Amino acid sequence: MNYKKRTMNHLRIGISCYPTFGGSGVVASMLGFELAEMGHEVHFIAYAQPVRLTRHHPNLHFHKVEVTDYPLFEYPPYSLALASKMMEVACEQHLDLFHAHYAIPHAVSAYLAQEMQEEYRIPVITTLHGTDITLVGNAPSFMPITRFILKKSDAVTAVSQFLKDETLEVFQVVRDIEVIPNFVRNDQFNCPVNCPDIGPSKADETATLVHISNFRPVKRICDVVKIFSIVRSQRPAELLMVGDGPERAHAERLARELGVDSDVYFLGKQLDIDKILHESDILLQPSETESFGLTPLEAATACTPVIATNVGGLPEVIVNGETGFLLPVGDVVGMASKAMELLSNRDLYIKVAKAGRAMAIELFNVERILNMYLQVYEDVLHG
Repeated sequence: MNYKKRTMNHLRIGISCYPTFGGSGVVASMLGFELAEMGHEVHFIAYAQPVRLTRHHPNLHFHKVEVTDYPLFEYPPYSLALASKMMEVACEQHLDLFHAHYAIPHAVSAYLAQEMQEEYRIPVITTLHGTDITLVGNAPSFMPITRFILKKSDAVTAVSQFLKDETLEVFQVVRDIEVIPNFVRNDQFNCPVNCPDIGPSKADETATLVHISNFRPVKRICDVVKIFSIVRSQRPAELLMVGDGPERAHAERLARELGVDSDVYFLGKQLDIDKILHESDILLQPSETESFGLTPLEAATACTPVIATNVGGLPEVIVNGETGFLLPVGDVVGMASKAMELLSNRDLYIKVAKAGRAMAIELFNVERILNMYLQVYEDVLHG
């Protein structure tokens, strides 16, 4: 089976990702749109249209994976349906490559589609985002197949050095993994950093704290409520809880128990993250682990200082004491103290806000990261 001759000026790319509010789906959607803007033809293949894929573009296409609810199967075989759809799209649209976000199931399905293709071999690029490795991949039942697909992918990228190191250690694979971090558009998260209204300027002004996640246990959203409760006892404040998930009920109950529920707003899933961050003064991200931290990056780009945990890939996004603050997991008192320090020291607040945005623009701008992905594409197509 041979490689098809391709031109880098106009690629036909098949992208598979989770279409939900998680970071991997957001990054995949953003990447697809930017590639489309450059003139490449992008085909998303998933069970639903990615939530951040809200803008029309003539080079963007969505192909829905239909899963048959056959009585013989206790669980619908999505991985097989996805592989069949990827094969179908590849043949009809003459795809040049598959870009799978998450090893399981997307890279596995891409490999099956690759093996089914008889006319030419379609390379598979696998991007690791975290949960596929740190939570799913190292479960005993998924260990062999994850290790297999890491070896079989034509290229593997990881969103942080932490995730790359974790992958190599857990799966004991010998191969190159390119670190390509997540990215932001500077214009999407524009920042009034020189505006005198940035941040709360008076002690009696209501400060707005925010948390954005999928509310899974690893996000420790009850810690968010505890941090806010301490801050609220010292000054007027409100907390915006953006997202939804299994821990929401626990957080709502804790807010009532701590007597701050009237100032805590559970907003559910939202698309206008840039607007919410512009209206917020501090982002709280007390996660147990993060492979990268897309929301902290978006907050920094919007000049919203971040208080997070010193774990995983977060130190690659936030420089402690300069572009935000990183503290140990579970240190709600320390995080509340840093929040109060930012809210009461305007010079410090503006300094951190400016430094955060400057770092985001320098290291995580869309042009830089897009070129890194395009280099990987070129390597697998012509290497």
